[in-house]
Amino acid sequence: MKLANVDGRAVLLTAADKGIDVAKASGGLFGLGSVYRNWPEFQAWARKLTAEPDVAFTRAQLGPPSPAPRQIVAIGLNYDAHAAESGFAAPDGLPPVFTKFVSSLTGPDAEVVLPPGGNVDWEVELVAVVGRTAHRVEEAEAWEHIAGVTIGQDLSERVSQLAGPAPQFSLGKSFPDFAPVGPWLVTPDELADRDDLALSCAVDGETVQDSRTRELIFPVGKLISALSRTITLYPGDLVFTGTPSGVGVGRTPQRFLRAGQELVSRIGGLGEMRQTFVAEPEA
Repeated sequence: MKLANVDGRAVLLTAADKGIDVAKASGGLFGLGSVYRNWPEFQAWARKLTAEPDVAFTRAQLGPPSPAPRQIVAIGLNYDAHAAESGFAAPDGLPPVFTKFVSSLTGPDAEVVLPPGGNVDWEVELVAVVGRTAHRVEEAEAWEHIAGVTIGQDLSERVSQLAGPAPQFSLGKSFPDFAPVGPWLVTPDELADRDDLALSCAVDGETVQDSRTRELIFPVGKLISALSRTITLYPGDLVFTGTPSGVGVGRTPQRFLRAGQELVSRIGGLGEMRQTFVAEPEA
């Protein structure tokens, strides 16, 4: 099952540009604001649905699949090669955890304003969308608490992120539109191997990151279980699972995004996202 946010309405996809309006088909029983709070019931209903497509849309109408998460949890250093390029040893326990504030959330094809004086970097990531409340869940049961997965870009402004006396990860990664997510949610049963997905991103057609999620130090199930030992994950929450190597700050010389460039992020079986970057208008 693939679930999209089309102009603020939940749509079950039947093709890449058409689908079934959930609220209409369910007689108002489910909508974008309630599908994650009632995920088991919604999933059971959707499996029996026989309605014909009644919505056609363009990518410009797509928003984040979960538009109002209570929490956006993000993970650092969750690939060995990325930890190495960042100058750190691979973590033995749970990798670093931070948040991207909800005000940074946007859809899959955003225009992003570059903060003046900043160095904006790319980080393609697999994002897990929570479908059931998770607190102290076992690793073997963790996927049962995930509604599905989607693509995320953990856009990062490195100057403010790394400013002292202590790094400001959450602030440096939470400028407006710095958390594009989409293009839609894909349930795990749609994937041949939910723990081995190809992920990559390209700047103006040049591939800068290229890896597979099997390289995650803490794969999705282990990560959700470990997080839930401390925090409670709620339906609709987003978990950015970490980025592979190839980020701009880890290169010699370092590279960062510039106005006019296009960033394309892809994950096998999930689709792609596109961001374009513009300079902040003069006051």
